[in-house]
Amino acid sequence: MASTTDEEVAELIPQQGDEEVVNKDPYYLEDAEYIKTEHRWRNRQRVLVFGSRGITSRYRHLLEDVKRMCVHSKSEPKFEKKQRLQDLKEICELKSCNNCMYLECRKSEYCYLWMGCMPNGPTAKFQIHNVHTLGEMKLTGNCLHGSRPLLHFDAAFDDNTNSPQLALYKQMFIKMFGVPRNHPKSKPFYDHVMAFYWLDNKIWIRHYQISPEGAENMNNPDKQTLTEIGPRMVLQPIIVLSGSFSGDVIYRNIRYESPTEMRRQLKRARAVEHEAKVVEHEKSKMRKVAANLEEDDLDEIFGRTTATEGNTTPSDDDVEEED
Repeated sequence: MASTTDEEVAELIPQQGDEEVVNKDPYYLEDAEYIKTEHRWRNRQRVLVFGSRGITSRYRHLLEDVKRMCVHSKSEPKFEKKQRLQDLKEICELKSCNNCMYLECRKSEYCYLWMGCMPNGPTAKFQIHNVHTLGEMKLTGNCLHGSRPLLHFDAAFDDNTNSPQLALYKQMFIKMFGVPRNHPKSKPFYDHVMAFYWLDNKIWIRHYQISPEGAENMNNPDKQTLTEIGPRMVLQPIIVLSGSFSGDVIYRNIRYESPTEMRRQLKRARAVEHEAKVVEHEKSKMRKVAANLEEDDLDEIFGRTTATEGNTTPSDDDVEEED
């Protein structure tokens, strides 16, 4: 067995100041493409956010709140109700937007949200309920303008077996509300979260601020609190179209009842109630007619007696008889 000399042992021992001896990057991680920091804006998602002509002040303020949260959005003047929904596709192409959020207001009372992906779809339609804007609630939560939101989804959105339409809604919400990475108007950190919950066959949307419990817990993820910012709203699904604001209906909510149908049911209920009252009134008349008896001569006697007993003040004839 060959013996090792002192000179060979000295070569194996790293000397101080000898940088070539220790390899600080033995796996060449600095040259790895998959862990390099990306500074370019690759996910170029743009959302066109606007409303219809005749929209009320409440929903107009809701549009402004959505534009503040989505810095990758673009605006457009109000859309005429006489125009076709297919014209929205051309407007998105002119604005270089591949997503669209369109608020359609009817009868100055009901508002519908159209969410469409360009140019091939799909398109989802919702009815908006229980809208509360930022200026209305005046909550204590706040976040930096332009920061990217975390998107939190309920476990029901991952159930592809029982409710596959929720998985589609999840992907559409990610495109609409998820600010792309390295967007020129975005900030490179997270300080708020948007939560989507599936309850009572509706989608409940809430917006919270992420803040530490104290200054010492700034970097501790287990010591963070949520403070609601707003806005808040509830979306009731209606239909899903296969194309971009056109195409076949691939999903329809059978539990949904339109406001027109609800008004019809209310009128029917009132009509049935009115008919019941009319029938009861006719029955009451019949009972009164059947209860009437023939006139009796003694009724006049008892009528005079009753009138005399009821009169407590003595008349002049009674005073003369006493005299």
